[in-house]
Amino acid sequence: MSLLESINTPTELKALSAKQLPVVAEELRRLIIDTCASNGGHLAPSLGVVELTIALHRVFDSPADKIVWDVGHQAYAHKILTGRRDSFASLRKLNGISGFPKRCESCHDSFDVGHTSTSVSAATGFAAARDLDHRSNKVIAVIGDGSMTGGLAYEAINHAGHMNKDMIVILNDNEMSIAENVGALSNFLSRTATSEFVQRLKKNMESFLGRMDNVGQHMLHLARKMEESFKGLFTPGMLFEAFGFEYIGPIDGHDLPMLVETLEKVKRIDGAVLVHVLTKKGKGYKPAEDNPALFHGVGPFDVATGKVLKGKGGAASYTAVFGNTLCKLAAEDERITAITAAMPDGTGLGCFSTQFPRRFFDVGIAEQHGVTFSAGMAASGLKPVFAVYSSFLQRAYDQVFHDVCLQNLPVVFAMDRAGVVGNDGPTHHGAFDISYLRHLPNMTVMAPKDENELQHMLATALELGSPVTLRYPRGNGYGVALDQIVKPLPVGRGELLRDGDHGAMLALGSMVYPAMQAAELLEEQLGIRMAVVNARFVKPLDEVLVLEMAERFGLLVTLEENAVQGGFGSAVLELLEQRDMCGVRVLRLGYPDMPIPQGEQSELRALLGLDASGIVASVKQFIG
Repeated sequence: MSLLESINTPTELKALSAKQLPVVAEELRRLIIDTCASNGGHLAPSLGVVELTIALHRVFDSPADKIVWDVGHQAYAHKILTGRRDSFASLRKLNGISGFPKRCESCHDSFDVGHTSTSVSAATGFAAARDLDHRSNKVIAVIGDGSMTGGLAYEAINHAGHMNKDMIVILNDNEMSIAENVGALSNFLSRTATSEFVQRLKKNMESFLGRMDNVGQHMLHLARKMEESFKGLFTPGMLFEAFGFEYIGPIDGHDLPMLVETLEKVKRIDGAVLVHVLTKKGKGYKPAEDNPALFHGVGPFDVATGKVLKGKGGAASYTAVFGNTLCKLAAEDERITAITAAMPDGTGLGCFSTQFPRRFFDVGIAEQHGVTFSAGMAASGLKPVFAVYSSFLQRAYDQVFHDVCLQNLPVVFAMDRAGVVGNDGPTHHGAFDISYLRHLPNMTVMAPKDENELQHMLATALELGSPVTLRYPRGNGYGVALDQIVKPLPVGRGELLRDGDHGAMLALGSMVYPAMQAAELLEEQLGIRMAVVNARFVKPLDEVLVLEMAERFGLLVTLEENAVQGGFGSAVLELLEQRDMCGVRVLRLGYPDMPIPQGEQSELRALLGLDASGIVASVKQFIG
C-alpha cells in the first residue's frame, strides 16, 4: 500500500515522519498527472504547490483552521489529502468532484472559488467572524502572483492590514526567479523574522520606546526606517509592510522542511502576516515545467510524451476564427486595437499580438480596468476590441454600464465561452450575459449561428460606432465555408431559415443548428412543421420578423444558451406585451434557475434539454 492510500484526512498526514513526506509528494504528483491525463484539468498550477499543500495540512488543523484557496486551480493536492483520493478519478466529470474547492463537497473546502483574487477578502471575513465569535482558529489565504494583479486582492490586503487581523496570506509566486545567494539570504531573514524571540523582543522594544518622550519616539522612527531599508535591499517586503503586513520570505516552495518550519513559526505570530513562497509551475512533470502555459488548463494528454490528445478535429474553433478575422480587419484599419485580461491565447489574440504588437494590450487579470481602459481608447477615436470570457466580464458590470454604455463609446466585447463551457463547471459557464447586458442603454447584443456568420458579425460590430457584445460558444464550429470577403450585416435583422405551418422556433446563436435538427425530427416523427428563425440579434430584436411569426402561427419557441430569466425569450415576451399580443403561446427554452453543473458540453446540453431530442420533447409536450 502506498503512503497516500493511508491518508484519508490531514490527521493521518500529521502522523507520518518528516522523511516520509517527500514520498507523499511524489505519490500526489503521480495521481494528479494520471488523472489530468485522462480528464484534463489545471495540471501545472496544482503540481507547483504539492509541497506547500502538504506543509499547510501538516502545520494547520483543517477544517477548524480555514484554508482559503484563490481561484482553486492549485487545489488538487488539497482535495486528495482531505478525503477525496478515491473519488479523484471523477475530477471535472458530470456528477464527479469539482475542479475547484466547493463547500458542499467537503468541510475542508472553506469557501467556493473559481474566479481570481477573492481569497484575501474571504479570509479577512473569516478572521473578522472568528474574532466576533471569540474563537482562536487560524485563517490562511493562498493566492498566486497572477491573482495579485486583480484590484480586489489589493483592496483586501489594504483592509486586512489596516485591521491587523490575525491571519496569514501565502503568496504563491511561480514567476519570480531569485539567485541562489539572494535566496539563501532571504531564507536567513525569514528564519530570523519568524523567531519567537525576535518577535517578542521587537514588540517589547517598540512598547518601551513608545512610552518614552520625544527621544524615544525619534529612536523608534529611526529603528523602523533602518529595518525597512535593510529588508528592502533584499526582499520585496516593503510593499506588503506598507499595507500593514509582516512580510516573510521569499522561501523555496519546494523545500518541505523549510516550509514546515516557517509555517510553524508563522502560526505563532499574532497579526497579519504574508509569507512569500517561490514555486515552479508544473513541478515534477517535465512537459508541464517546459510549457506551463499549455498545461495550466489542459485537455487529455499522453503522460509519456506530454502530447495533448486531439479531439475529433475538422472545423476551426470559434476562438480561432475570431482571432484570424480580427487580424484581417486590423490590417485594413489601423484604429482597431485588441485587449485581453491575461488570456491572449485563450481568447484567440495570439496572432494579433504577433502581427500588431503596438496595438495589443494585456492588462493582466483585471477585467474592470480592461473595460475602462478600452473606453479610454474608444473616447480617443480608436476601435478597441476587448476579448473576454462571458463569465469573467461579470466582474466588470459597472464599468460596462458607467464607462462604456453611458458615454455610448464604440467598445466591442468579443465574448468567448458564452453558454456551457464544460468541465470547469458553474463558475465558468457563460449563462447570464444576455440577461445582464441587453438592458443596458446603447448596447447591441448579437450571436452568430456558425463560424462564418461570426466573421460578418465582427465586421458589423466594428462599424457600428456604439457598444457591442458579440457572444459565441466555446469549441469548434460546424466546418462551414468561410467567406473570403467579410461584410457587415444589417443590424437588427434575423433570417428565416425554414418555413413551417404549426409554429416558429426563434433560435439564437449556438441554438440555431439544434433547432434545425429538431424541426426536421418533428416533421419526420410527428408531422409537425416548425419554421426556424436565426434571430442573430437580441438587441435590437428583429421586431418585424418576430411579429410576423407570431401573427402567422400564434405559437413561438425561443431557444438560447442563457438563463431564461431576462434572456432572449424574455425580450420576445416583452415585445409581444408591448404590441398587445399576449394571446400568442410562447415556450422559452434555455437554462433553468439553478447553477449549471460540470460535464462535457454535449452532456450538459442533453441534460438541459437543449439538444435536438430535448427540443423535440419540449415542443411535443407544449403543443400537446
